[in-house]
Amino acid sequence: MEDVRQNLAYAFNILAMLQLDDHTYTHLSCRESTGHGFHMQPFGLKFWEVRSKDLLTISYEGKILEGVEKIYNKTGYNTHGKVYQSRPDVHAVFHLHTPSIVAVSAMEEGLLPLSQWALHFYQRVGYHDYNSLVLDESEGLRMVQDLADYNVLLMQNHGCLIVGKTIHEAMFYTHHLEMACQTQIRLLSMQKKLCVPSKSVCEKTVADVLGFESDLGLRDWQAWLRQLKRYQSNGL
Repeated sequence: MEDVRQNLAYAFNILAMLQLDDHTYTHLSCRESTGHGFHMQPFGLKFWEVRSKDLLTISYEGKILEGVEKIYNKTGYNTHGKVYQSRPDVHAVFHLHTPSIVAVSAMEEGLLPLSQWALHFYQRVGYHDYNSLVLDESEGLRMVQDLADYNVLLMQNHGCLIVGKTIHEAMFYTHHLEMACQTQIRLLSMQKKLCVPSKSVCEKTVADVLGFESDLGLRDWQAWLRQLKRYQSNGL
């Protein structure tokens, strides 16, 4: 059986290696193997520190079932628990706020179809109005409603929520969203007339890139693991 705890720990480490973390302020999770809760890091750990033995097991209602949490992460539990309860297809949830993703989330137009990276999400992004921290259940439910059946939710002025059927699928979407946002910022900063693909091309491209392989993100995940192993062996 796949060790989901170990793979989640690897996901933390990979995102730290790629510098897509935000000190101790963001969180990743995966549904635990029995399907009765989810795993998440203890609040306060940096992504590079996380090991499988550190991970908590939390019920969908936010009760800690296994592990010790010094500071109760109400925001994280309200967010992730509500997603797992509402989306049985989801087995991994990433909440991130990189500068590039936050910048695009603050744009009225949202994510634009300006690159192949962005076309992974053509007409497949939810949008959520900013409302401070997710400190109550109603806000978590509102986020789930805005996520709908998408894999990406842009949280206005805040960041993103990314979900996947697997940890490696969530990592796949994370990489492409970050690259799409970085590229959009650069293109708009040029203040030049831009070439935007036609609707038919966008529709064809999103079908092609998401249907390219049967287990979305697995090939990339294996490459990230090889890079992580080399990165860690060099003492970085």
